[in-house]
Amino acid sequence: MSQRRARPTLRPDPASSCPCGTGLPYRDCCGRLHRGEAAATTAEALMRSRFSAFSVGDAAYLLRTWHPSTRPARLDLAEGPRWVRLEILGSTGGSAFHTEGTVRFRAHYEDRGTPGAMEENSRFVRDAGAWTYLGAL
Repeated sequence: MSQRRARPTLRPDPASSCPCGTGLPYRDCCGRLHRGEAAATTAEALMRSRFSAFSVGDAAYLLRTWHPSTRPARLDLAEGPRWVRLEILGSTGGSAFHTEGTVRFRAHYEDRGTPGAMEENSRFVRDAGAWTYLGAL
């Protein structure tokens, strides 16, 4: 049985552009959320930060921001694709004044040198005041 090499966790340059596509430096954008210095104020901000967490391999952040009713016990990102670009296609609700919302997105990736994309319409809800990912619609 051959052993597959695990994909290393990326440590983004804090001054480089955030993987979520805002154009802001990672340290000032999703990096703040990943480090626990700030919380997402909208469902879209949480979606962007979760994409960035997939991109940099931050499974702990993904689990922290997953709703307890749908959160997996473990999350292994070592063998997955490399997430390279995010497009937000639309949203409903999800503002600072809402308790739920949806975000439709297209996430671009590379898997063993082959580009691809996946689309999802994700549902987000507040849990104890914080935005959490509930699942795909």
